[in-house]
Amino acid sequence: MQIDADRLLTGLHHLRSFGKEGTGVVRPAFSAQDIEARDWLAEKMREAGLEPIFDPAGNLFGLPSVDAPCLLMGSHSDSQPEGGWLDGAYGVIAALEVSRAARGTVPVAVVSFQDEEGRFGALTGSNIWSGGITLEAADKLTALSGETFGEARARMAHLAGPGFVDASRFSGFIEAHIEQGPWLDKAGEAVGVVESIVGIGRIKVTYEGEQNHAGTTPMEHRRDAFQGLAEFNQRLNTALAPVVTETTVWTIGHVEVAPGAPSIVPGRAVFSVQWRDGEAERMERMDAIVRETAEAVAAERRLGCTLEAGIPVSPRRFDTRLCDALAGAAEHVAPGRWRRMPSGALHDATNVARLMPSAMLFVPSIRGISHSFEEDTDEADLVTGAEVLLDAVGQLAN
Repeated sequence: MQIDADRLLTGLHHLRSFGKEGTGVVRPAFSAQDIEARDWLAEKMREAGLEPIFDPAGNLFGLPSVDAPCLLMGSHSDSQPEGGWLDGAYGVIAALEVSRAARGTVPVAVVSFQDEEGRFGALTGSNIWSGGITLEAADKLTALSGETFGEARARMAHLAGPGFVDASRFSGFIEAHIEQGPWLDKAGEAVGVVESIVGIGRIKVTYEGEQNHAGTTPMEHRRDAFQGLAEFNQRLNTALAPVVTETTVWTIGHVEVAPGAPSIVPGRAVFSVQWRDGEAERMERMDAIVRETAEAVAAERRLGCTLEAGIPVSPRRFDTRLCDALAGAAEHVAPGRWRRMPSGALHDATNVARLMPSAMLFVPSIRGISHSFEEDTDEADLVTGAEVLLDAVGQLAN
């Protein structure tokens, strides 16, 4: 079994052509470019001897003609609104190349999950397939444009089959992905064996103050909602410091200030707080600190405070046997140039792991850049990652 590097890279560059924008892609879930790309992937699966099947959620599977459970590999092919050319796409094309290279020796199925990037929800396609949310509930999820998931998937109705692929057809799942962080690139390493994936906590905070004239209201009389937000941010950093590790992250990523005029003291501030860590106990402690800090600032600044928790995602450990196979393959293909590591980003594998043993493989992201048109990976590393995948498939088969 041997990877065809030219075929792998040609496939990646062709997939990039669907929604290409500069050096990146614009291929959001269920867009015309996304559906066109999935149609092309289905044809490539046929050429590789796989049966392409679209399920009602828009997930695309390529299935080998075998009775016994086989390994499933893949990722996603939708993009961020301004996305990189390798995010998700690498895992799908690498899986397709591994399936071709192993054909006649080891059967490997391929998948491209739908809406991994969260146009409608978090990892929507794999969440539906793995039982995290029903199709009926998912159909009500709404994009920022106002379109629902149900309305969007209707555009693929001519491709979709009536039911979902049975997970019992698969013995395990391996997802290859670009790292989307700086660690492998900084160390000059070629491969990361991902042993765990972080959990995510989310809270929306609303501070209600008093809207007033910015020129005539004395500072000591103000109930300024934005000043509450500013103080919360500073105090949260201090409060979390004794609890977190170097890999823990937290972000205030979305802010709305009302009424948003230069001469008006803001009467309302609405903002998101998100945190990520690989340990469930630390995640719970961070949740408590976020709540305590938000309420303390509100009380001291005479602000109303409403906390709305988002649906949390629990941290997940990946399967030891699959991780060890990837580690053995990494040492064989790239001796001394790999590491075991966690993932700080969510991926479809966290959902698939509900159903079967799962693991992930990372290749470096140049300067750690992703979710950007500047996202890139050295082509030699793309080939090395696929070679590690194929080597692992051989180890698992034996």
